[in-house]
Amino acid sequence: MNKTFPVYTVETECQDCYKCLRQCPVKAIKVEKGRAAVIAGACIACGRCVEVCPAHAKHIRDDLGRVKYLLDRLDNVFVSLAPSYAAAFPGVPAAALIHALKKLGFAGVSETALGAELVNHAVADRLRTAGRKLNLSTACPVAVDYICKYIPEMADALTPTLSPMLAHGKFLRETFGEKTGVVFIGPCIAKKCEADEHEELIDVALTFEDLQRWLSEAGLLPGGADVFPDEAFVPYAAKEGALYPMAGGMNETLRLSLKDNPARLLSVAGLRNIRHALNGFKTMPPAEPVFLELLACDGGCLGGPCVSKEMALNGELEIRRRTVFPDVPSGPAGLNLRMTIHRPAPEPEPIDPRRLTEALASIGKHSAADELNCGGCGYETCCAFALAVVAGCAEPAMCLSNLRKRAQKKANALLRCMPSGVVIADAALRIVECNENFARLFGEELLLTYQAKPGMEGARLDRSIPFPEIFRRVLETGEEYDCDMMRVGNRILNIHIFVIEQGETVGGIFFDVTSSELRREHIASRAREVINKNLATVQEVAFKLGEHMADTEILLRSIADDYAGEEGVEP
Repeated sequence: MNKTFPVYTVETECQDCYKCLRQCPVKAIKVEKGRAAVIAGACIACGRCVEVCPAHAKHIRDDLGRVKYLLDRLDNVFVSLAPSYAAAFPGVPAAALIHALKKLGFAGVSETALGAELVNHAVADRLRTAGRKLNLSTACPVAVDYICKYIPEMADALTPTLSPMLAHGKFLRETFGEKTGVVFIGPCIAKKCEADEHEELIDVALTFEDLQRWLSEAGLLPGGADVFPDEAFVPYAAKEGALYPMAGGMNETLRLSLKDNPARLLSVAGLRNIRHALNGFKTMPPAEPVFLELLACDGGCLGGPCVSKEMALNGELEIRRRTVFPDVPSGPAGLNLRMTIHRPAPEPEPIDPRRLTEALASIGKHSAADELNCGGCGYETCCAFALAVVAGCAEPAMCLSNLRKRAQKKANALLRCMPSGVVIADAALRIVECNENFARLFGEELLLTYQAKPGMEGARLDRSIPFPEIFRRVLETGEEYDCDMMRVGNRILNIHIFVIEQGETVGGIFFDVTSSELRREHIASRAREVINKNLATVQEVAFKLGEHMADTEILLRSIADDYAGEEGVEP
C-alpha cells in the first residue's frame, strides 16, 4: 500500500507548543527542530492530537479523492454508515441522509450496525465455550492497537473476531457480490488504518467530517424537513446492533444471547481507564469469566474525534429511540468472522545507562532532586523524557524548567556583572530581581538585606528607595523617566526608569556619577578661580594703566602749557 498515515503534521503550521505530545496517551510524537511529527508505528490513531492542537497543524488524511475514483470505477459502491450518524447529523432523518448519499453516486446505504449484530453472534458463541477467564472485545480498533502495542501481555485475551465495520464489509460483499465497493463513514480516524489493513473488505473509510465537507461542496446538505419515503437502508434495517457506538451498548446486545451464561459483562471507556482496568486484571486475574467491552473514546464512539461532543447525548437518545429490541438476537449468522490478532514487534534493545545519564545531564538533571517530573515537556517523568531524547524522539530544548533555569542563570550573571544598579519590580512595586550594586547604592541596611537574600525577590521597593512615586508614574503612564543627576544622600545618581510590561513590570537602571560630578565641580571651581584672578589682574593692570595715563596726560598738558606761554612773549 502506498498511503500516508491517516494522521500527519503540517510542519509550517506547527507552533512547537508540545500540547499534542502532552495529550498523546502513548507519546507517539517525535519532536525535531521544534516540530511535532506523528510516529506512525507507535500511533494508535485515537485522534487526540488532532482535537487538541491549537494551531490546527495536525490533519487527518483526506480520502475523498479515492472515494470519487472508486465511484467512477465501479457501478456498485455501498456505504457502510456507522450508527453514530445520529450525533453527526442531528435532526436529519435517515431517509434524507440516504437520499443525499445516493445523489453523490452511491448505489445504496447500509448500516454498520448489521455488522455489529454479526459480531454479536460470533462473540456470544465464543463466550459460551471460552475457557479463558478474561475476554476483551475487538470492536474498537484503537483499543486493539493500544493493547497489542503497549500491553502486549494482554493481547491473548482479545477475542479474535472482526470489528463491526469489517464484518459489515464482508457481509455486503457476500450479499451484493465480490466486486462491490464498500466505503465506511463514521466518527473514527482509526477506521482509516483498519481499512488500509483490510482492503479486501473495506475500500475506503471516511469520517463524518469528510462527508459533511463533501455534502457541503455538492450543495446536498440534508435538512430535517426533507421526506423521502422510498429511501431505506439496504438490504434491511438493523435492530439492536445500533447500540454499539454507546459505552455499554455491545454488552446490551450480548445479554440478549447470553441470558443464562455466567460470564460477567463489563464496559470500560477511555484509554486511561482501559489501562487501569487491565493492569488490575494482570495483578489479580478474575475468578469467573469476564467479558470487557473496550472503547477508547470517553462515552464510546459517540465521543469519537470526528463527531460533535455537544451532540453525543442527543445522539444516544436518538439511537435508543430508533433501536428495536428483538426477543432473540437479529441479523444473519454463518459468516466466518475470525480475525488474526497482529502480534507486537519485538521489544527494542535496552538503553545504555550511560546514554541515559548523559541525556539527563543535557536537561540539567544531575541527581534525583533535579528531576521535577513536571510534565511540561509532555512526558510524565524526566526519565521518560530522557529516554525519548536518547531514542531521537525528543530534544533537550523541550525541557521548559531547564530552559527557564538556564535563562535565569544567564540573567543573574548579567545582573551581577553590570557596574550599574538594576532593579525590576511588579505592579505592586515588589522587587522581582535586583543586583548587589542596586542595594549598595541605597545604604548599608539594604545591602545587608541583599546579602541575606540575593535578588531580594518580594521586597517592597517603596521601602528601599526614596522616590518610589517615579516608578508608579512610569507604570501608570508607560512613559520612560530619565534624570541625569539626582542627589540621593551623599550620592549623585543618573537614573533611567522604563516599562518592561505595560502596567505589570517596570525596570530601573542607576549609575553612580558622584565622583565624575565632583570632579566636574572641582574643575569648574578651579576654572572660576582662574577666571576671577584673570579678571582681577586685568582690572589691576587697567587701573595702573589708567593712573599712568592720567599722570602722563597731566605732564603733557603742563609741557604744552609751558610751550604755549613762551610763544606768546615778544622778543
